[in-house]
Amino acid sequence: MPKVVIAIGGNSLIPDKDHQSVEDQYQAAAVTDQHIAELVKGGWDVAISHGNGPQVGFIMRRSELSRGELHEIPMDVAGADTQGAIGYALQQNLINDFRAMSIDKQVATVVTQVEVSATDPAMIDPSKPIGTFLDEAEAKRRRDEEGWDVKEDAGRGWRRVVASPQPVRIVEIDVIRQLIDAGVVVICVGGGGIPVVADENGDLHGVAAVIDKDLASALLALEIGADMLLISTAVEKVALNFGTPEQEWVDSFTLGEVKQYLAEGGHFAEGSMAPKMRAVVKFLEGGGKEALITNPENLEKAMAGATGTRITR
Repeated sequence: MPKVVIAIGGNSLIPDKDHQSVEDQYQAAAVTDQHIAELVKGGWDVAISHGNGPQVGFIMRRSELSRGELHEIPMDVAGADTQGAIGYALQQNLINDFRAMSIDKQVATVVTQVEVSATDPAMIDPSKPIGTFLDEAEAKRRRDEEGWDVKEDAGRGWRRVVASPQPVRIVEIDVIRQLIDAGVVVICVGGGGIPVVADENGDLHGVAAVIDKDLASALLALEIGADMLLISTAVEKVALNFGTPEQEWVDSFTLGEVKQYLAEGGHFAEGSMAPKMRAVVKFLEGGGKEALITNPENLEKAMAGATGTRITR
């Protein structure tokens, strides 16, 4: 059966600022899962990855607010927590959908570690802001006493920054392959995976870092031999010059066109579509067949060729 990796954005589980509760996120997961269930019914073997940026942010904020009362939560542990919680929401909704649709499938969530290199340039110069804004004195105190990397953020205050290294290896990939080959729908590599590094003995240790979810999803897709990498995001199609008077929605790209537009810069927004397109390049250059970008409500239509943006070699 053909295989697809579906990468769900963490923000897609939070419709707006007034719907951020656990129940709100569960209901958002239910909407996405209904469309995924239709793909499974149509004959696809599915692996699901997801973002977790807002959810990790919530955990870290709770940890900050409870300082003096409870121990703080390390970032890698927060990542593991969100993999379990988001996986639970996706998993339970899919099980309910499969029962309602008479689909004989099992679903499993794999808490997934992703190895990164301790010598990755991003580890040497952390730049991804996380957590709340701090005043300079508090930021420097956390730097000196707790080893944080901190930077001033555009005049708005100081923030902790962490590395965003490249994913090197999915630690649990053999288990994931076995589950998919057995016909199980697998939820894995949540939030890009829990970032870990190997010491000189090969033992793994969690690190404070953020792995790009779409890059990790591309690696997952290559490792399981997926036919399709489907990135689910906030828009139905990819646009060139998004948000400008020259904005143009695009039905399809070739790999060469995507690489050209990325090299020129300005066509895809950093922090939004550009990382997704880089993940597509990684997948296609690694031997993947095609990639697709669309929003959750159009998954089936896009897979049928009726909408979305399709990228081929």
